[in-house]
Amino acid sequence: MRHLCRNFLLLCWLMPGVSFAHSGQVEQVRQFVAAFNSHDSAQMARYVTADVQWLSVNGDVIAVQTSGKNALTEAMDGYFESCPSCRSELLEISEVGTHVSTIEQASWLQNDVRRTQKSLAVYEFSGDLIQRVYYFPAD
Repeated sequence: MRHLCRNFLLLCWLMPGVSFAHSGQVEQVRQFVAAFNSHDSAQMARYVTADVQWLSVNGDVIAVQTSGKNALTEAMDGYFESCPSCRSELLEISEVGTHVSTIEQASWLQNDVRRTQKSLAVYEFSGDLIQRVYYFPAD
């Protein structure tokens, strides 16, 4: 048993970029998504920098969807109004340096039927706040 514990600790030491605990950045992403699920754009704004950017990545094109905290809040308010049943669930989450990547499953009601799709998102941090969100197309 001691041998297994020693090997595990050695493995953890050799893999410094891999987080086995929930860091502050991971918790920030969880809280950001919780605020999204509550449709609370003001709460979402508490987890981002003043110059936050929301970027859509599609092949070789990266488009800025919103730039700035106010623009993000306005965009989210419009989105929540247009889709009151929209929610997101974090299926997988990992952290490397200043980036937290997630596999998110969005869900919404369409004609009283629950629909879902999965996407990849990467949250880039500046200090303790989200500075950029890179959102990849849904599969």
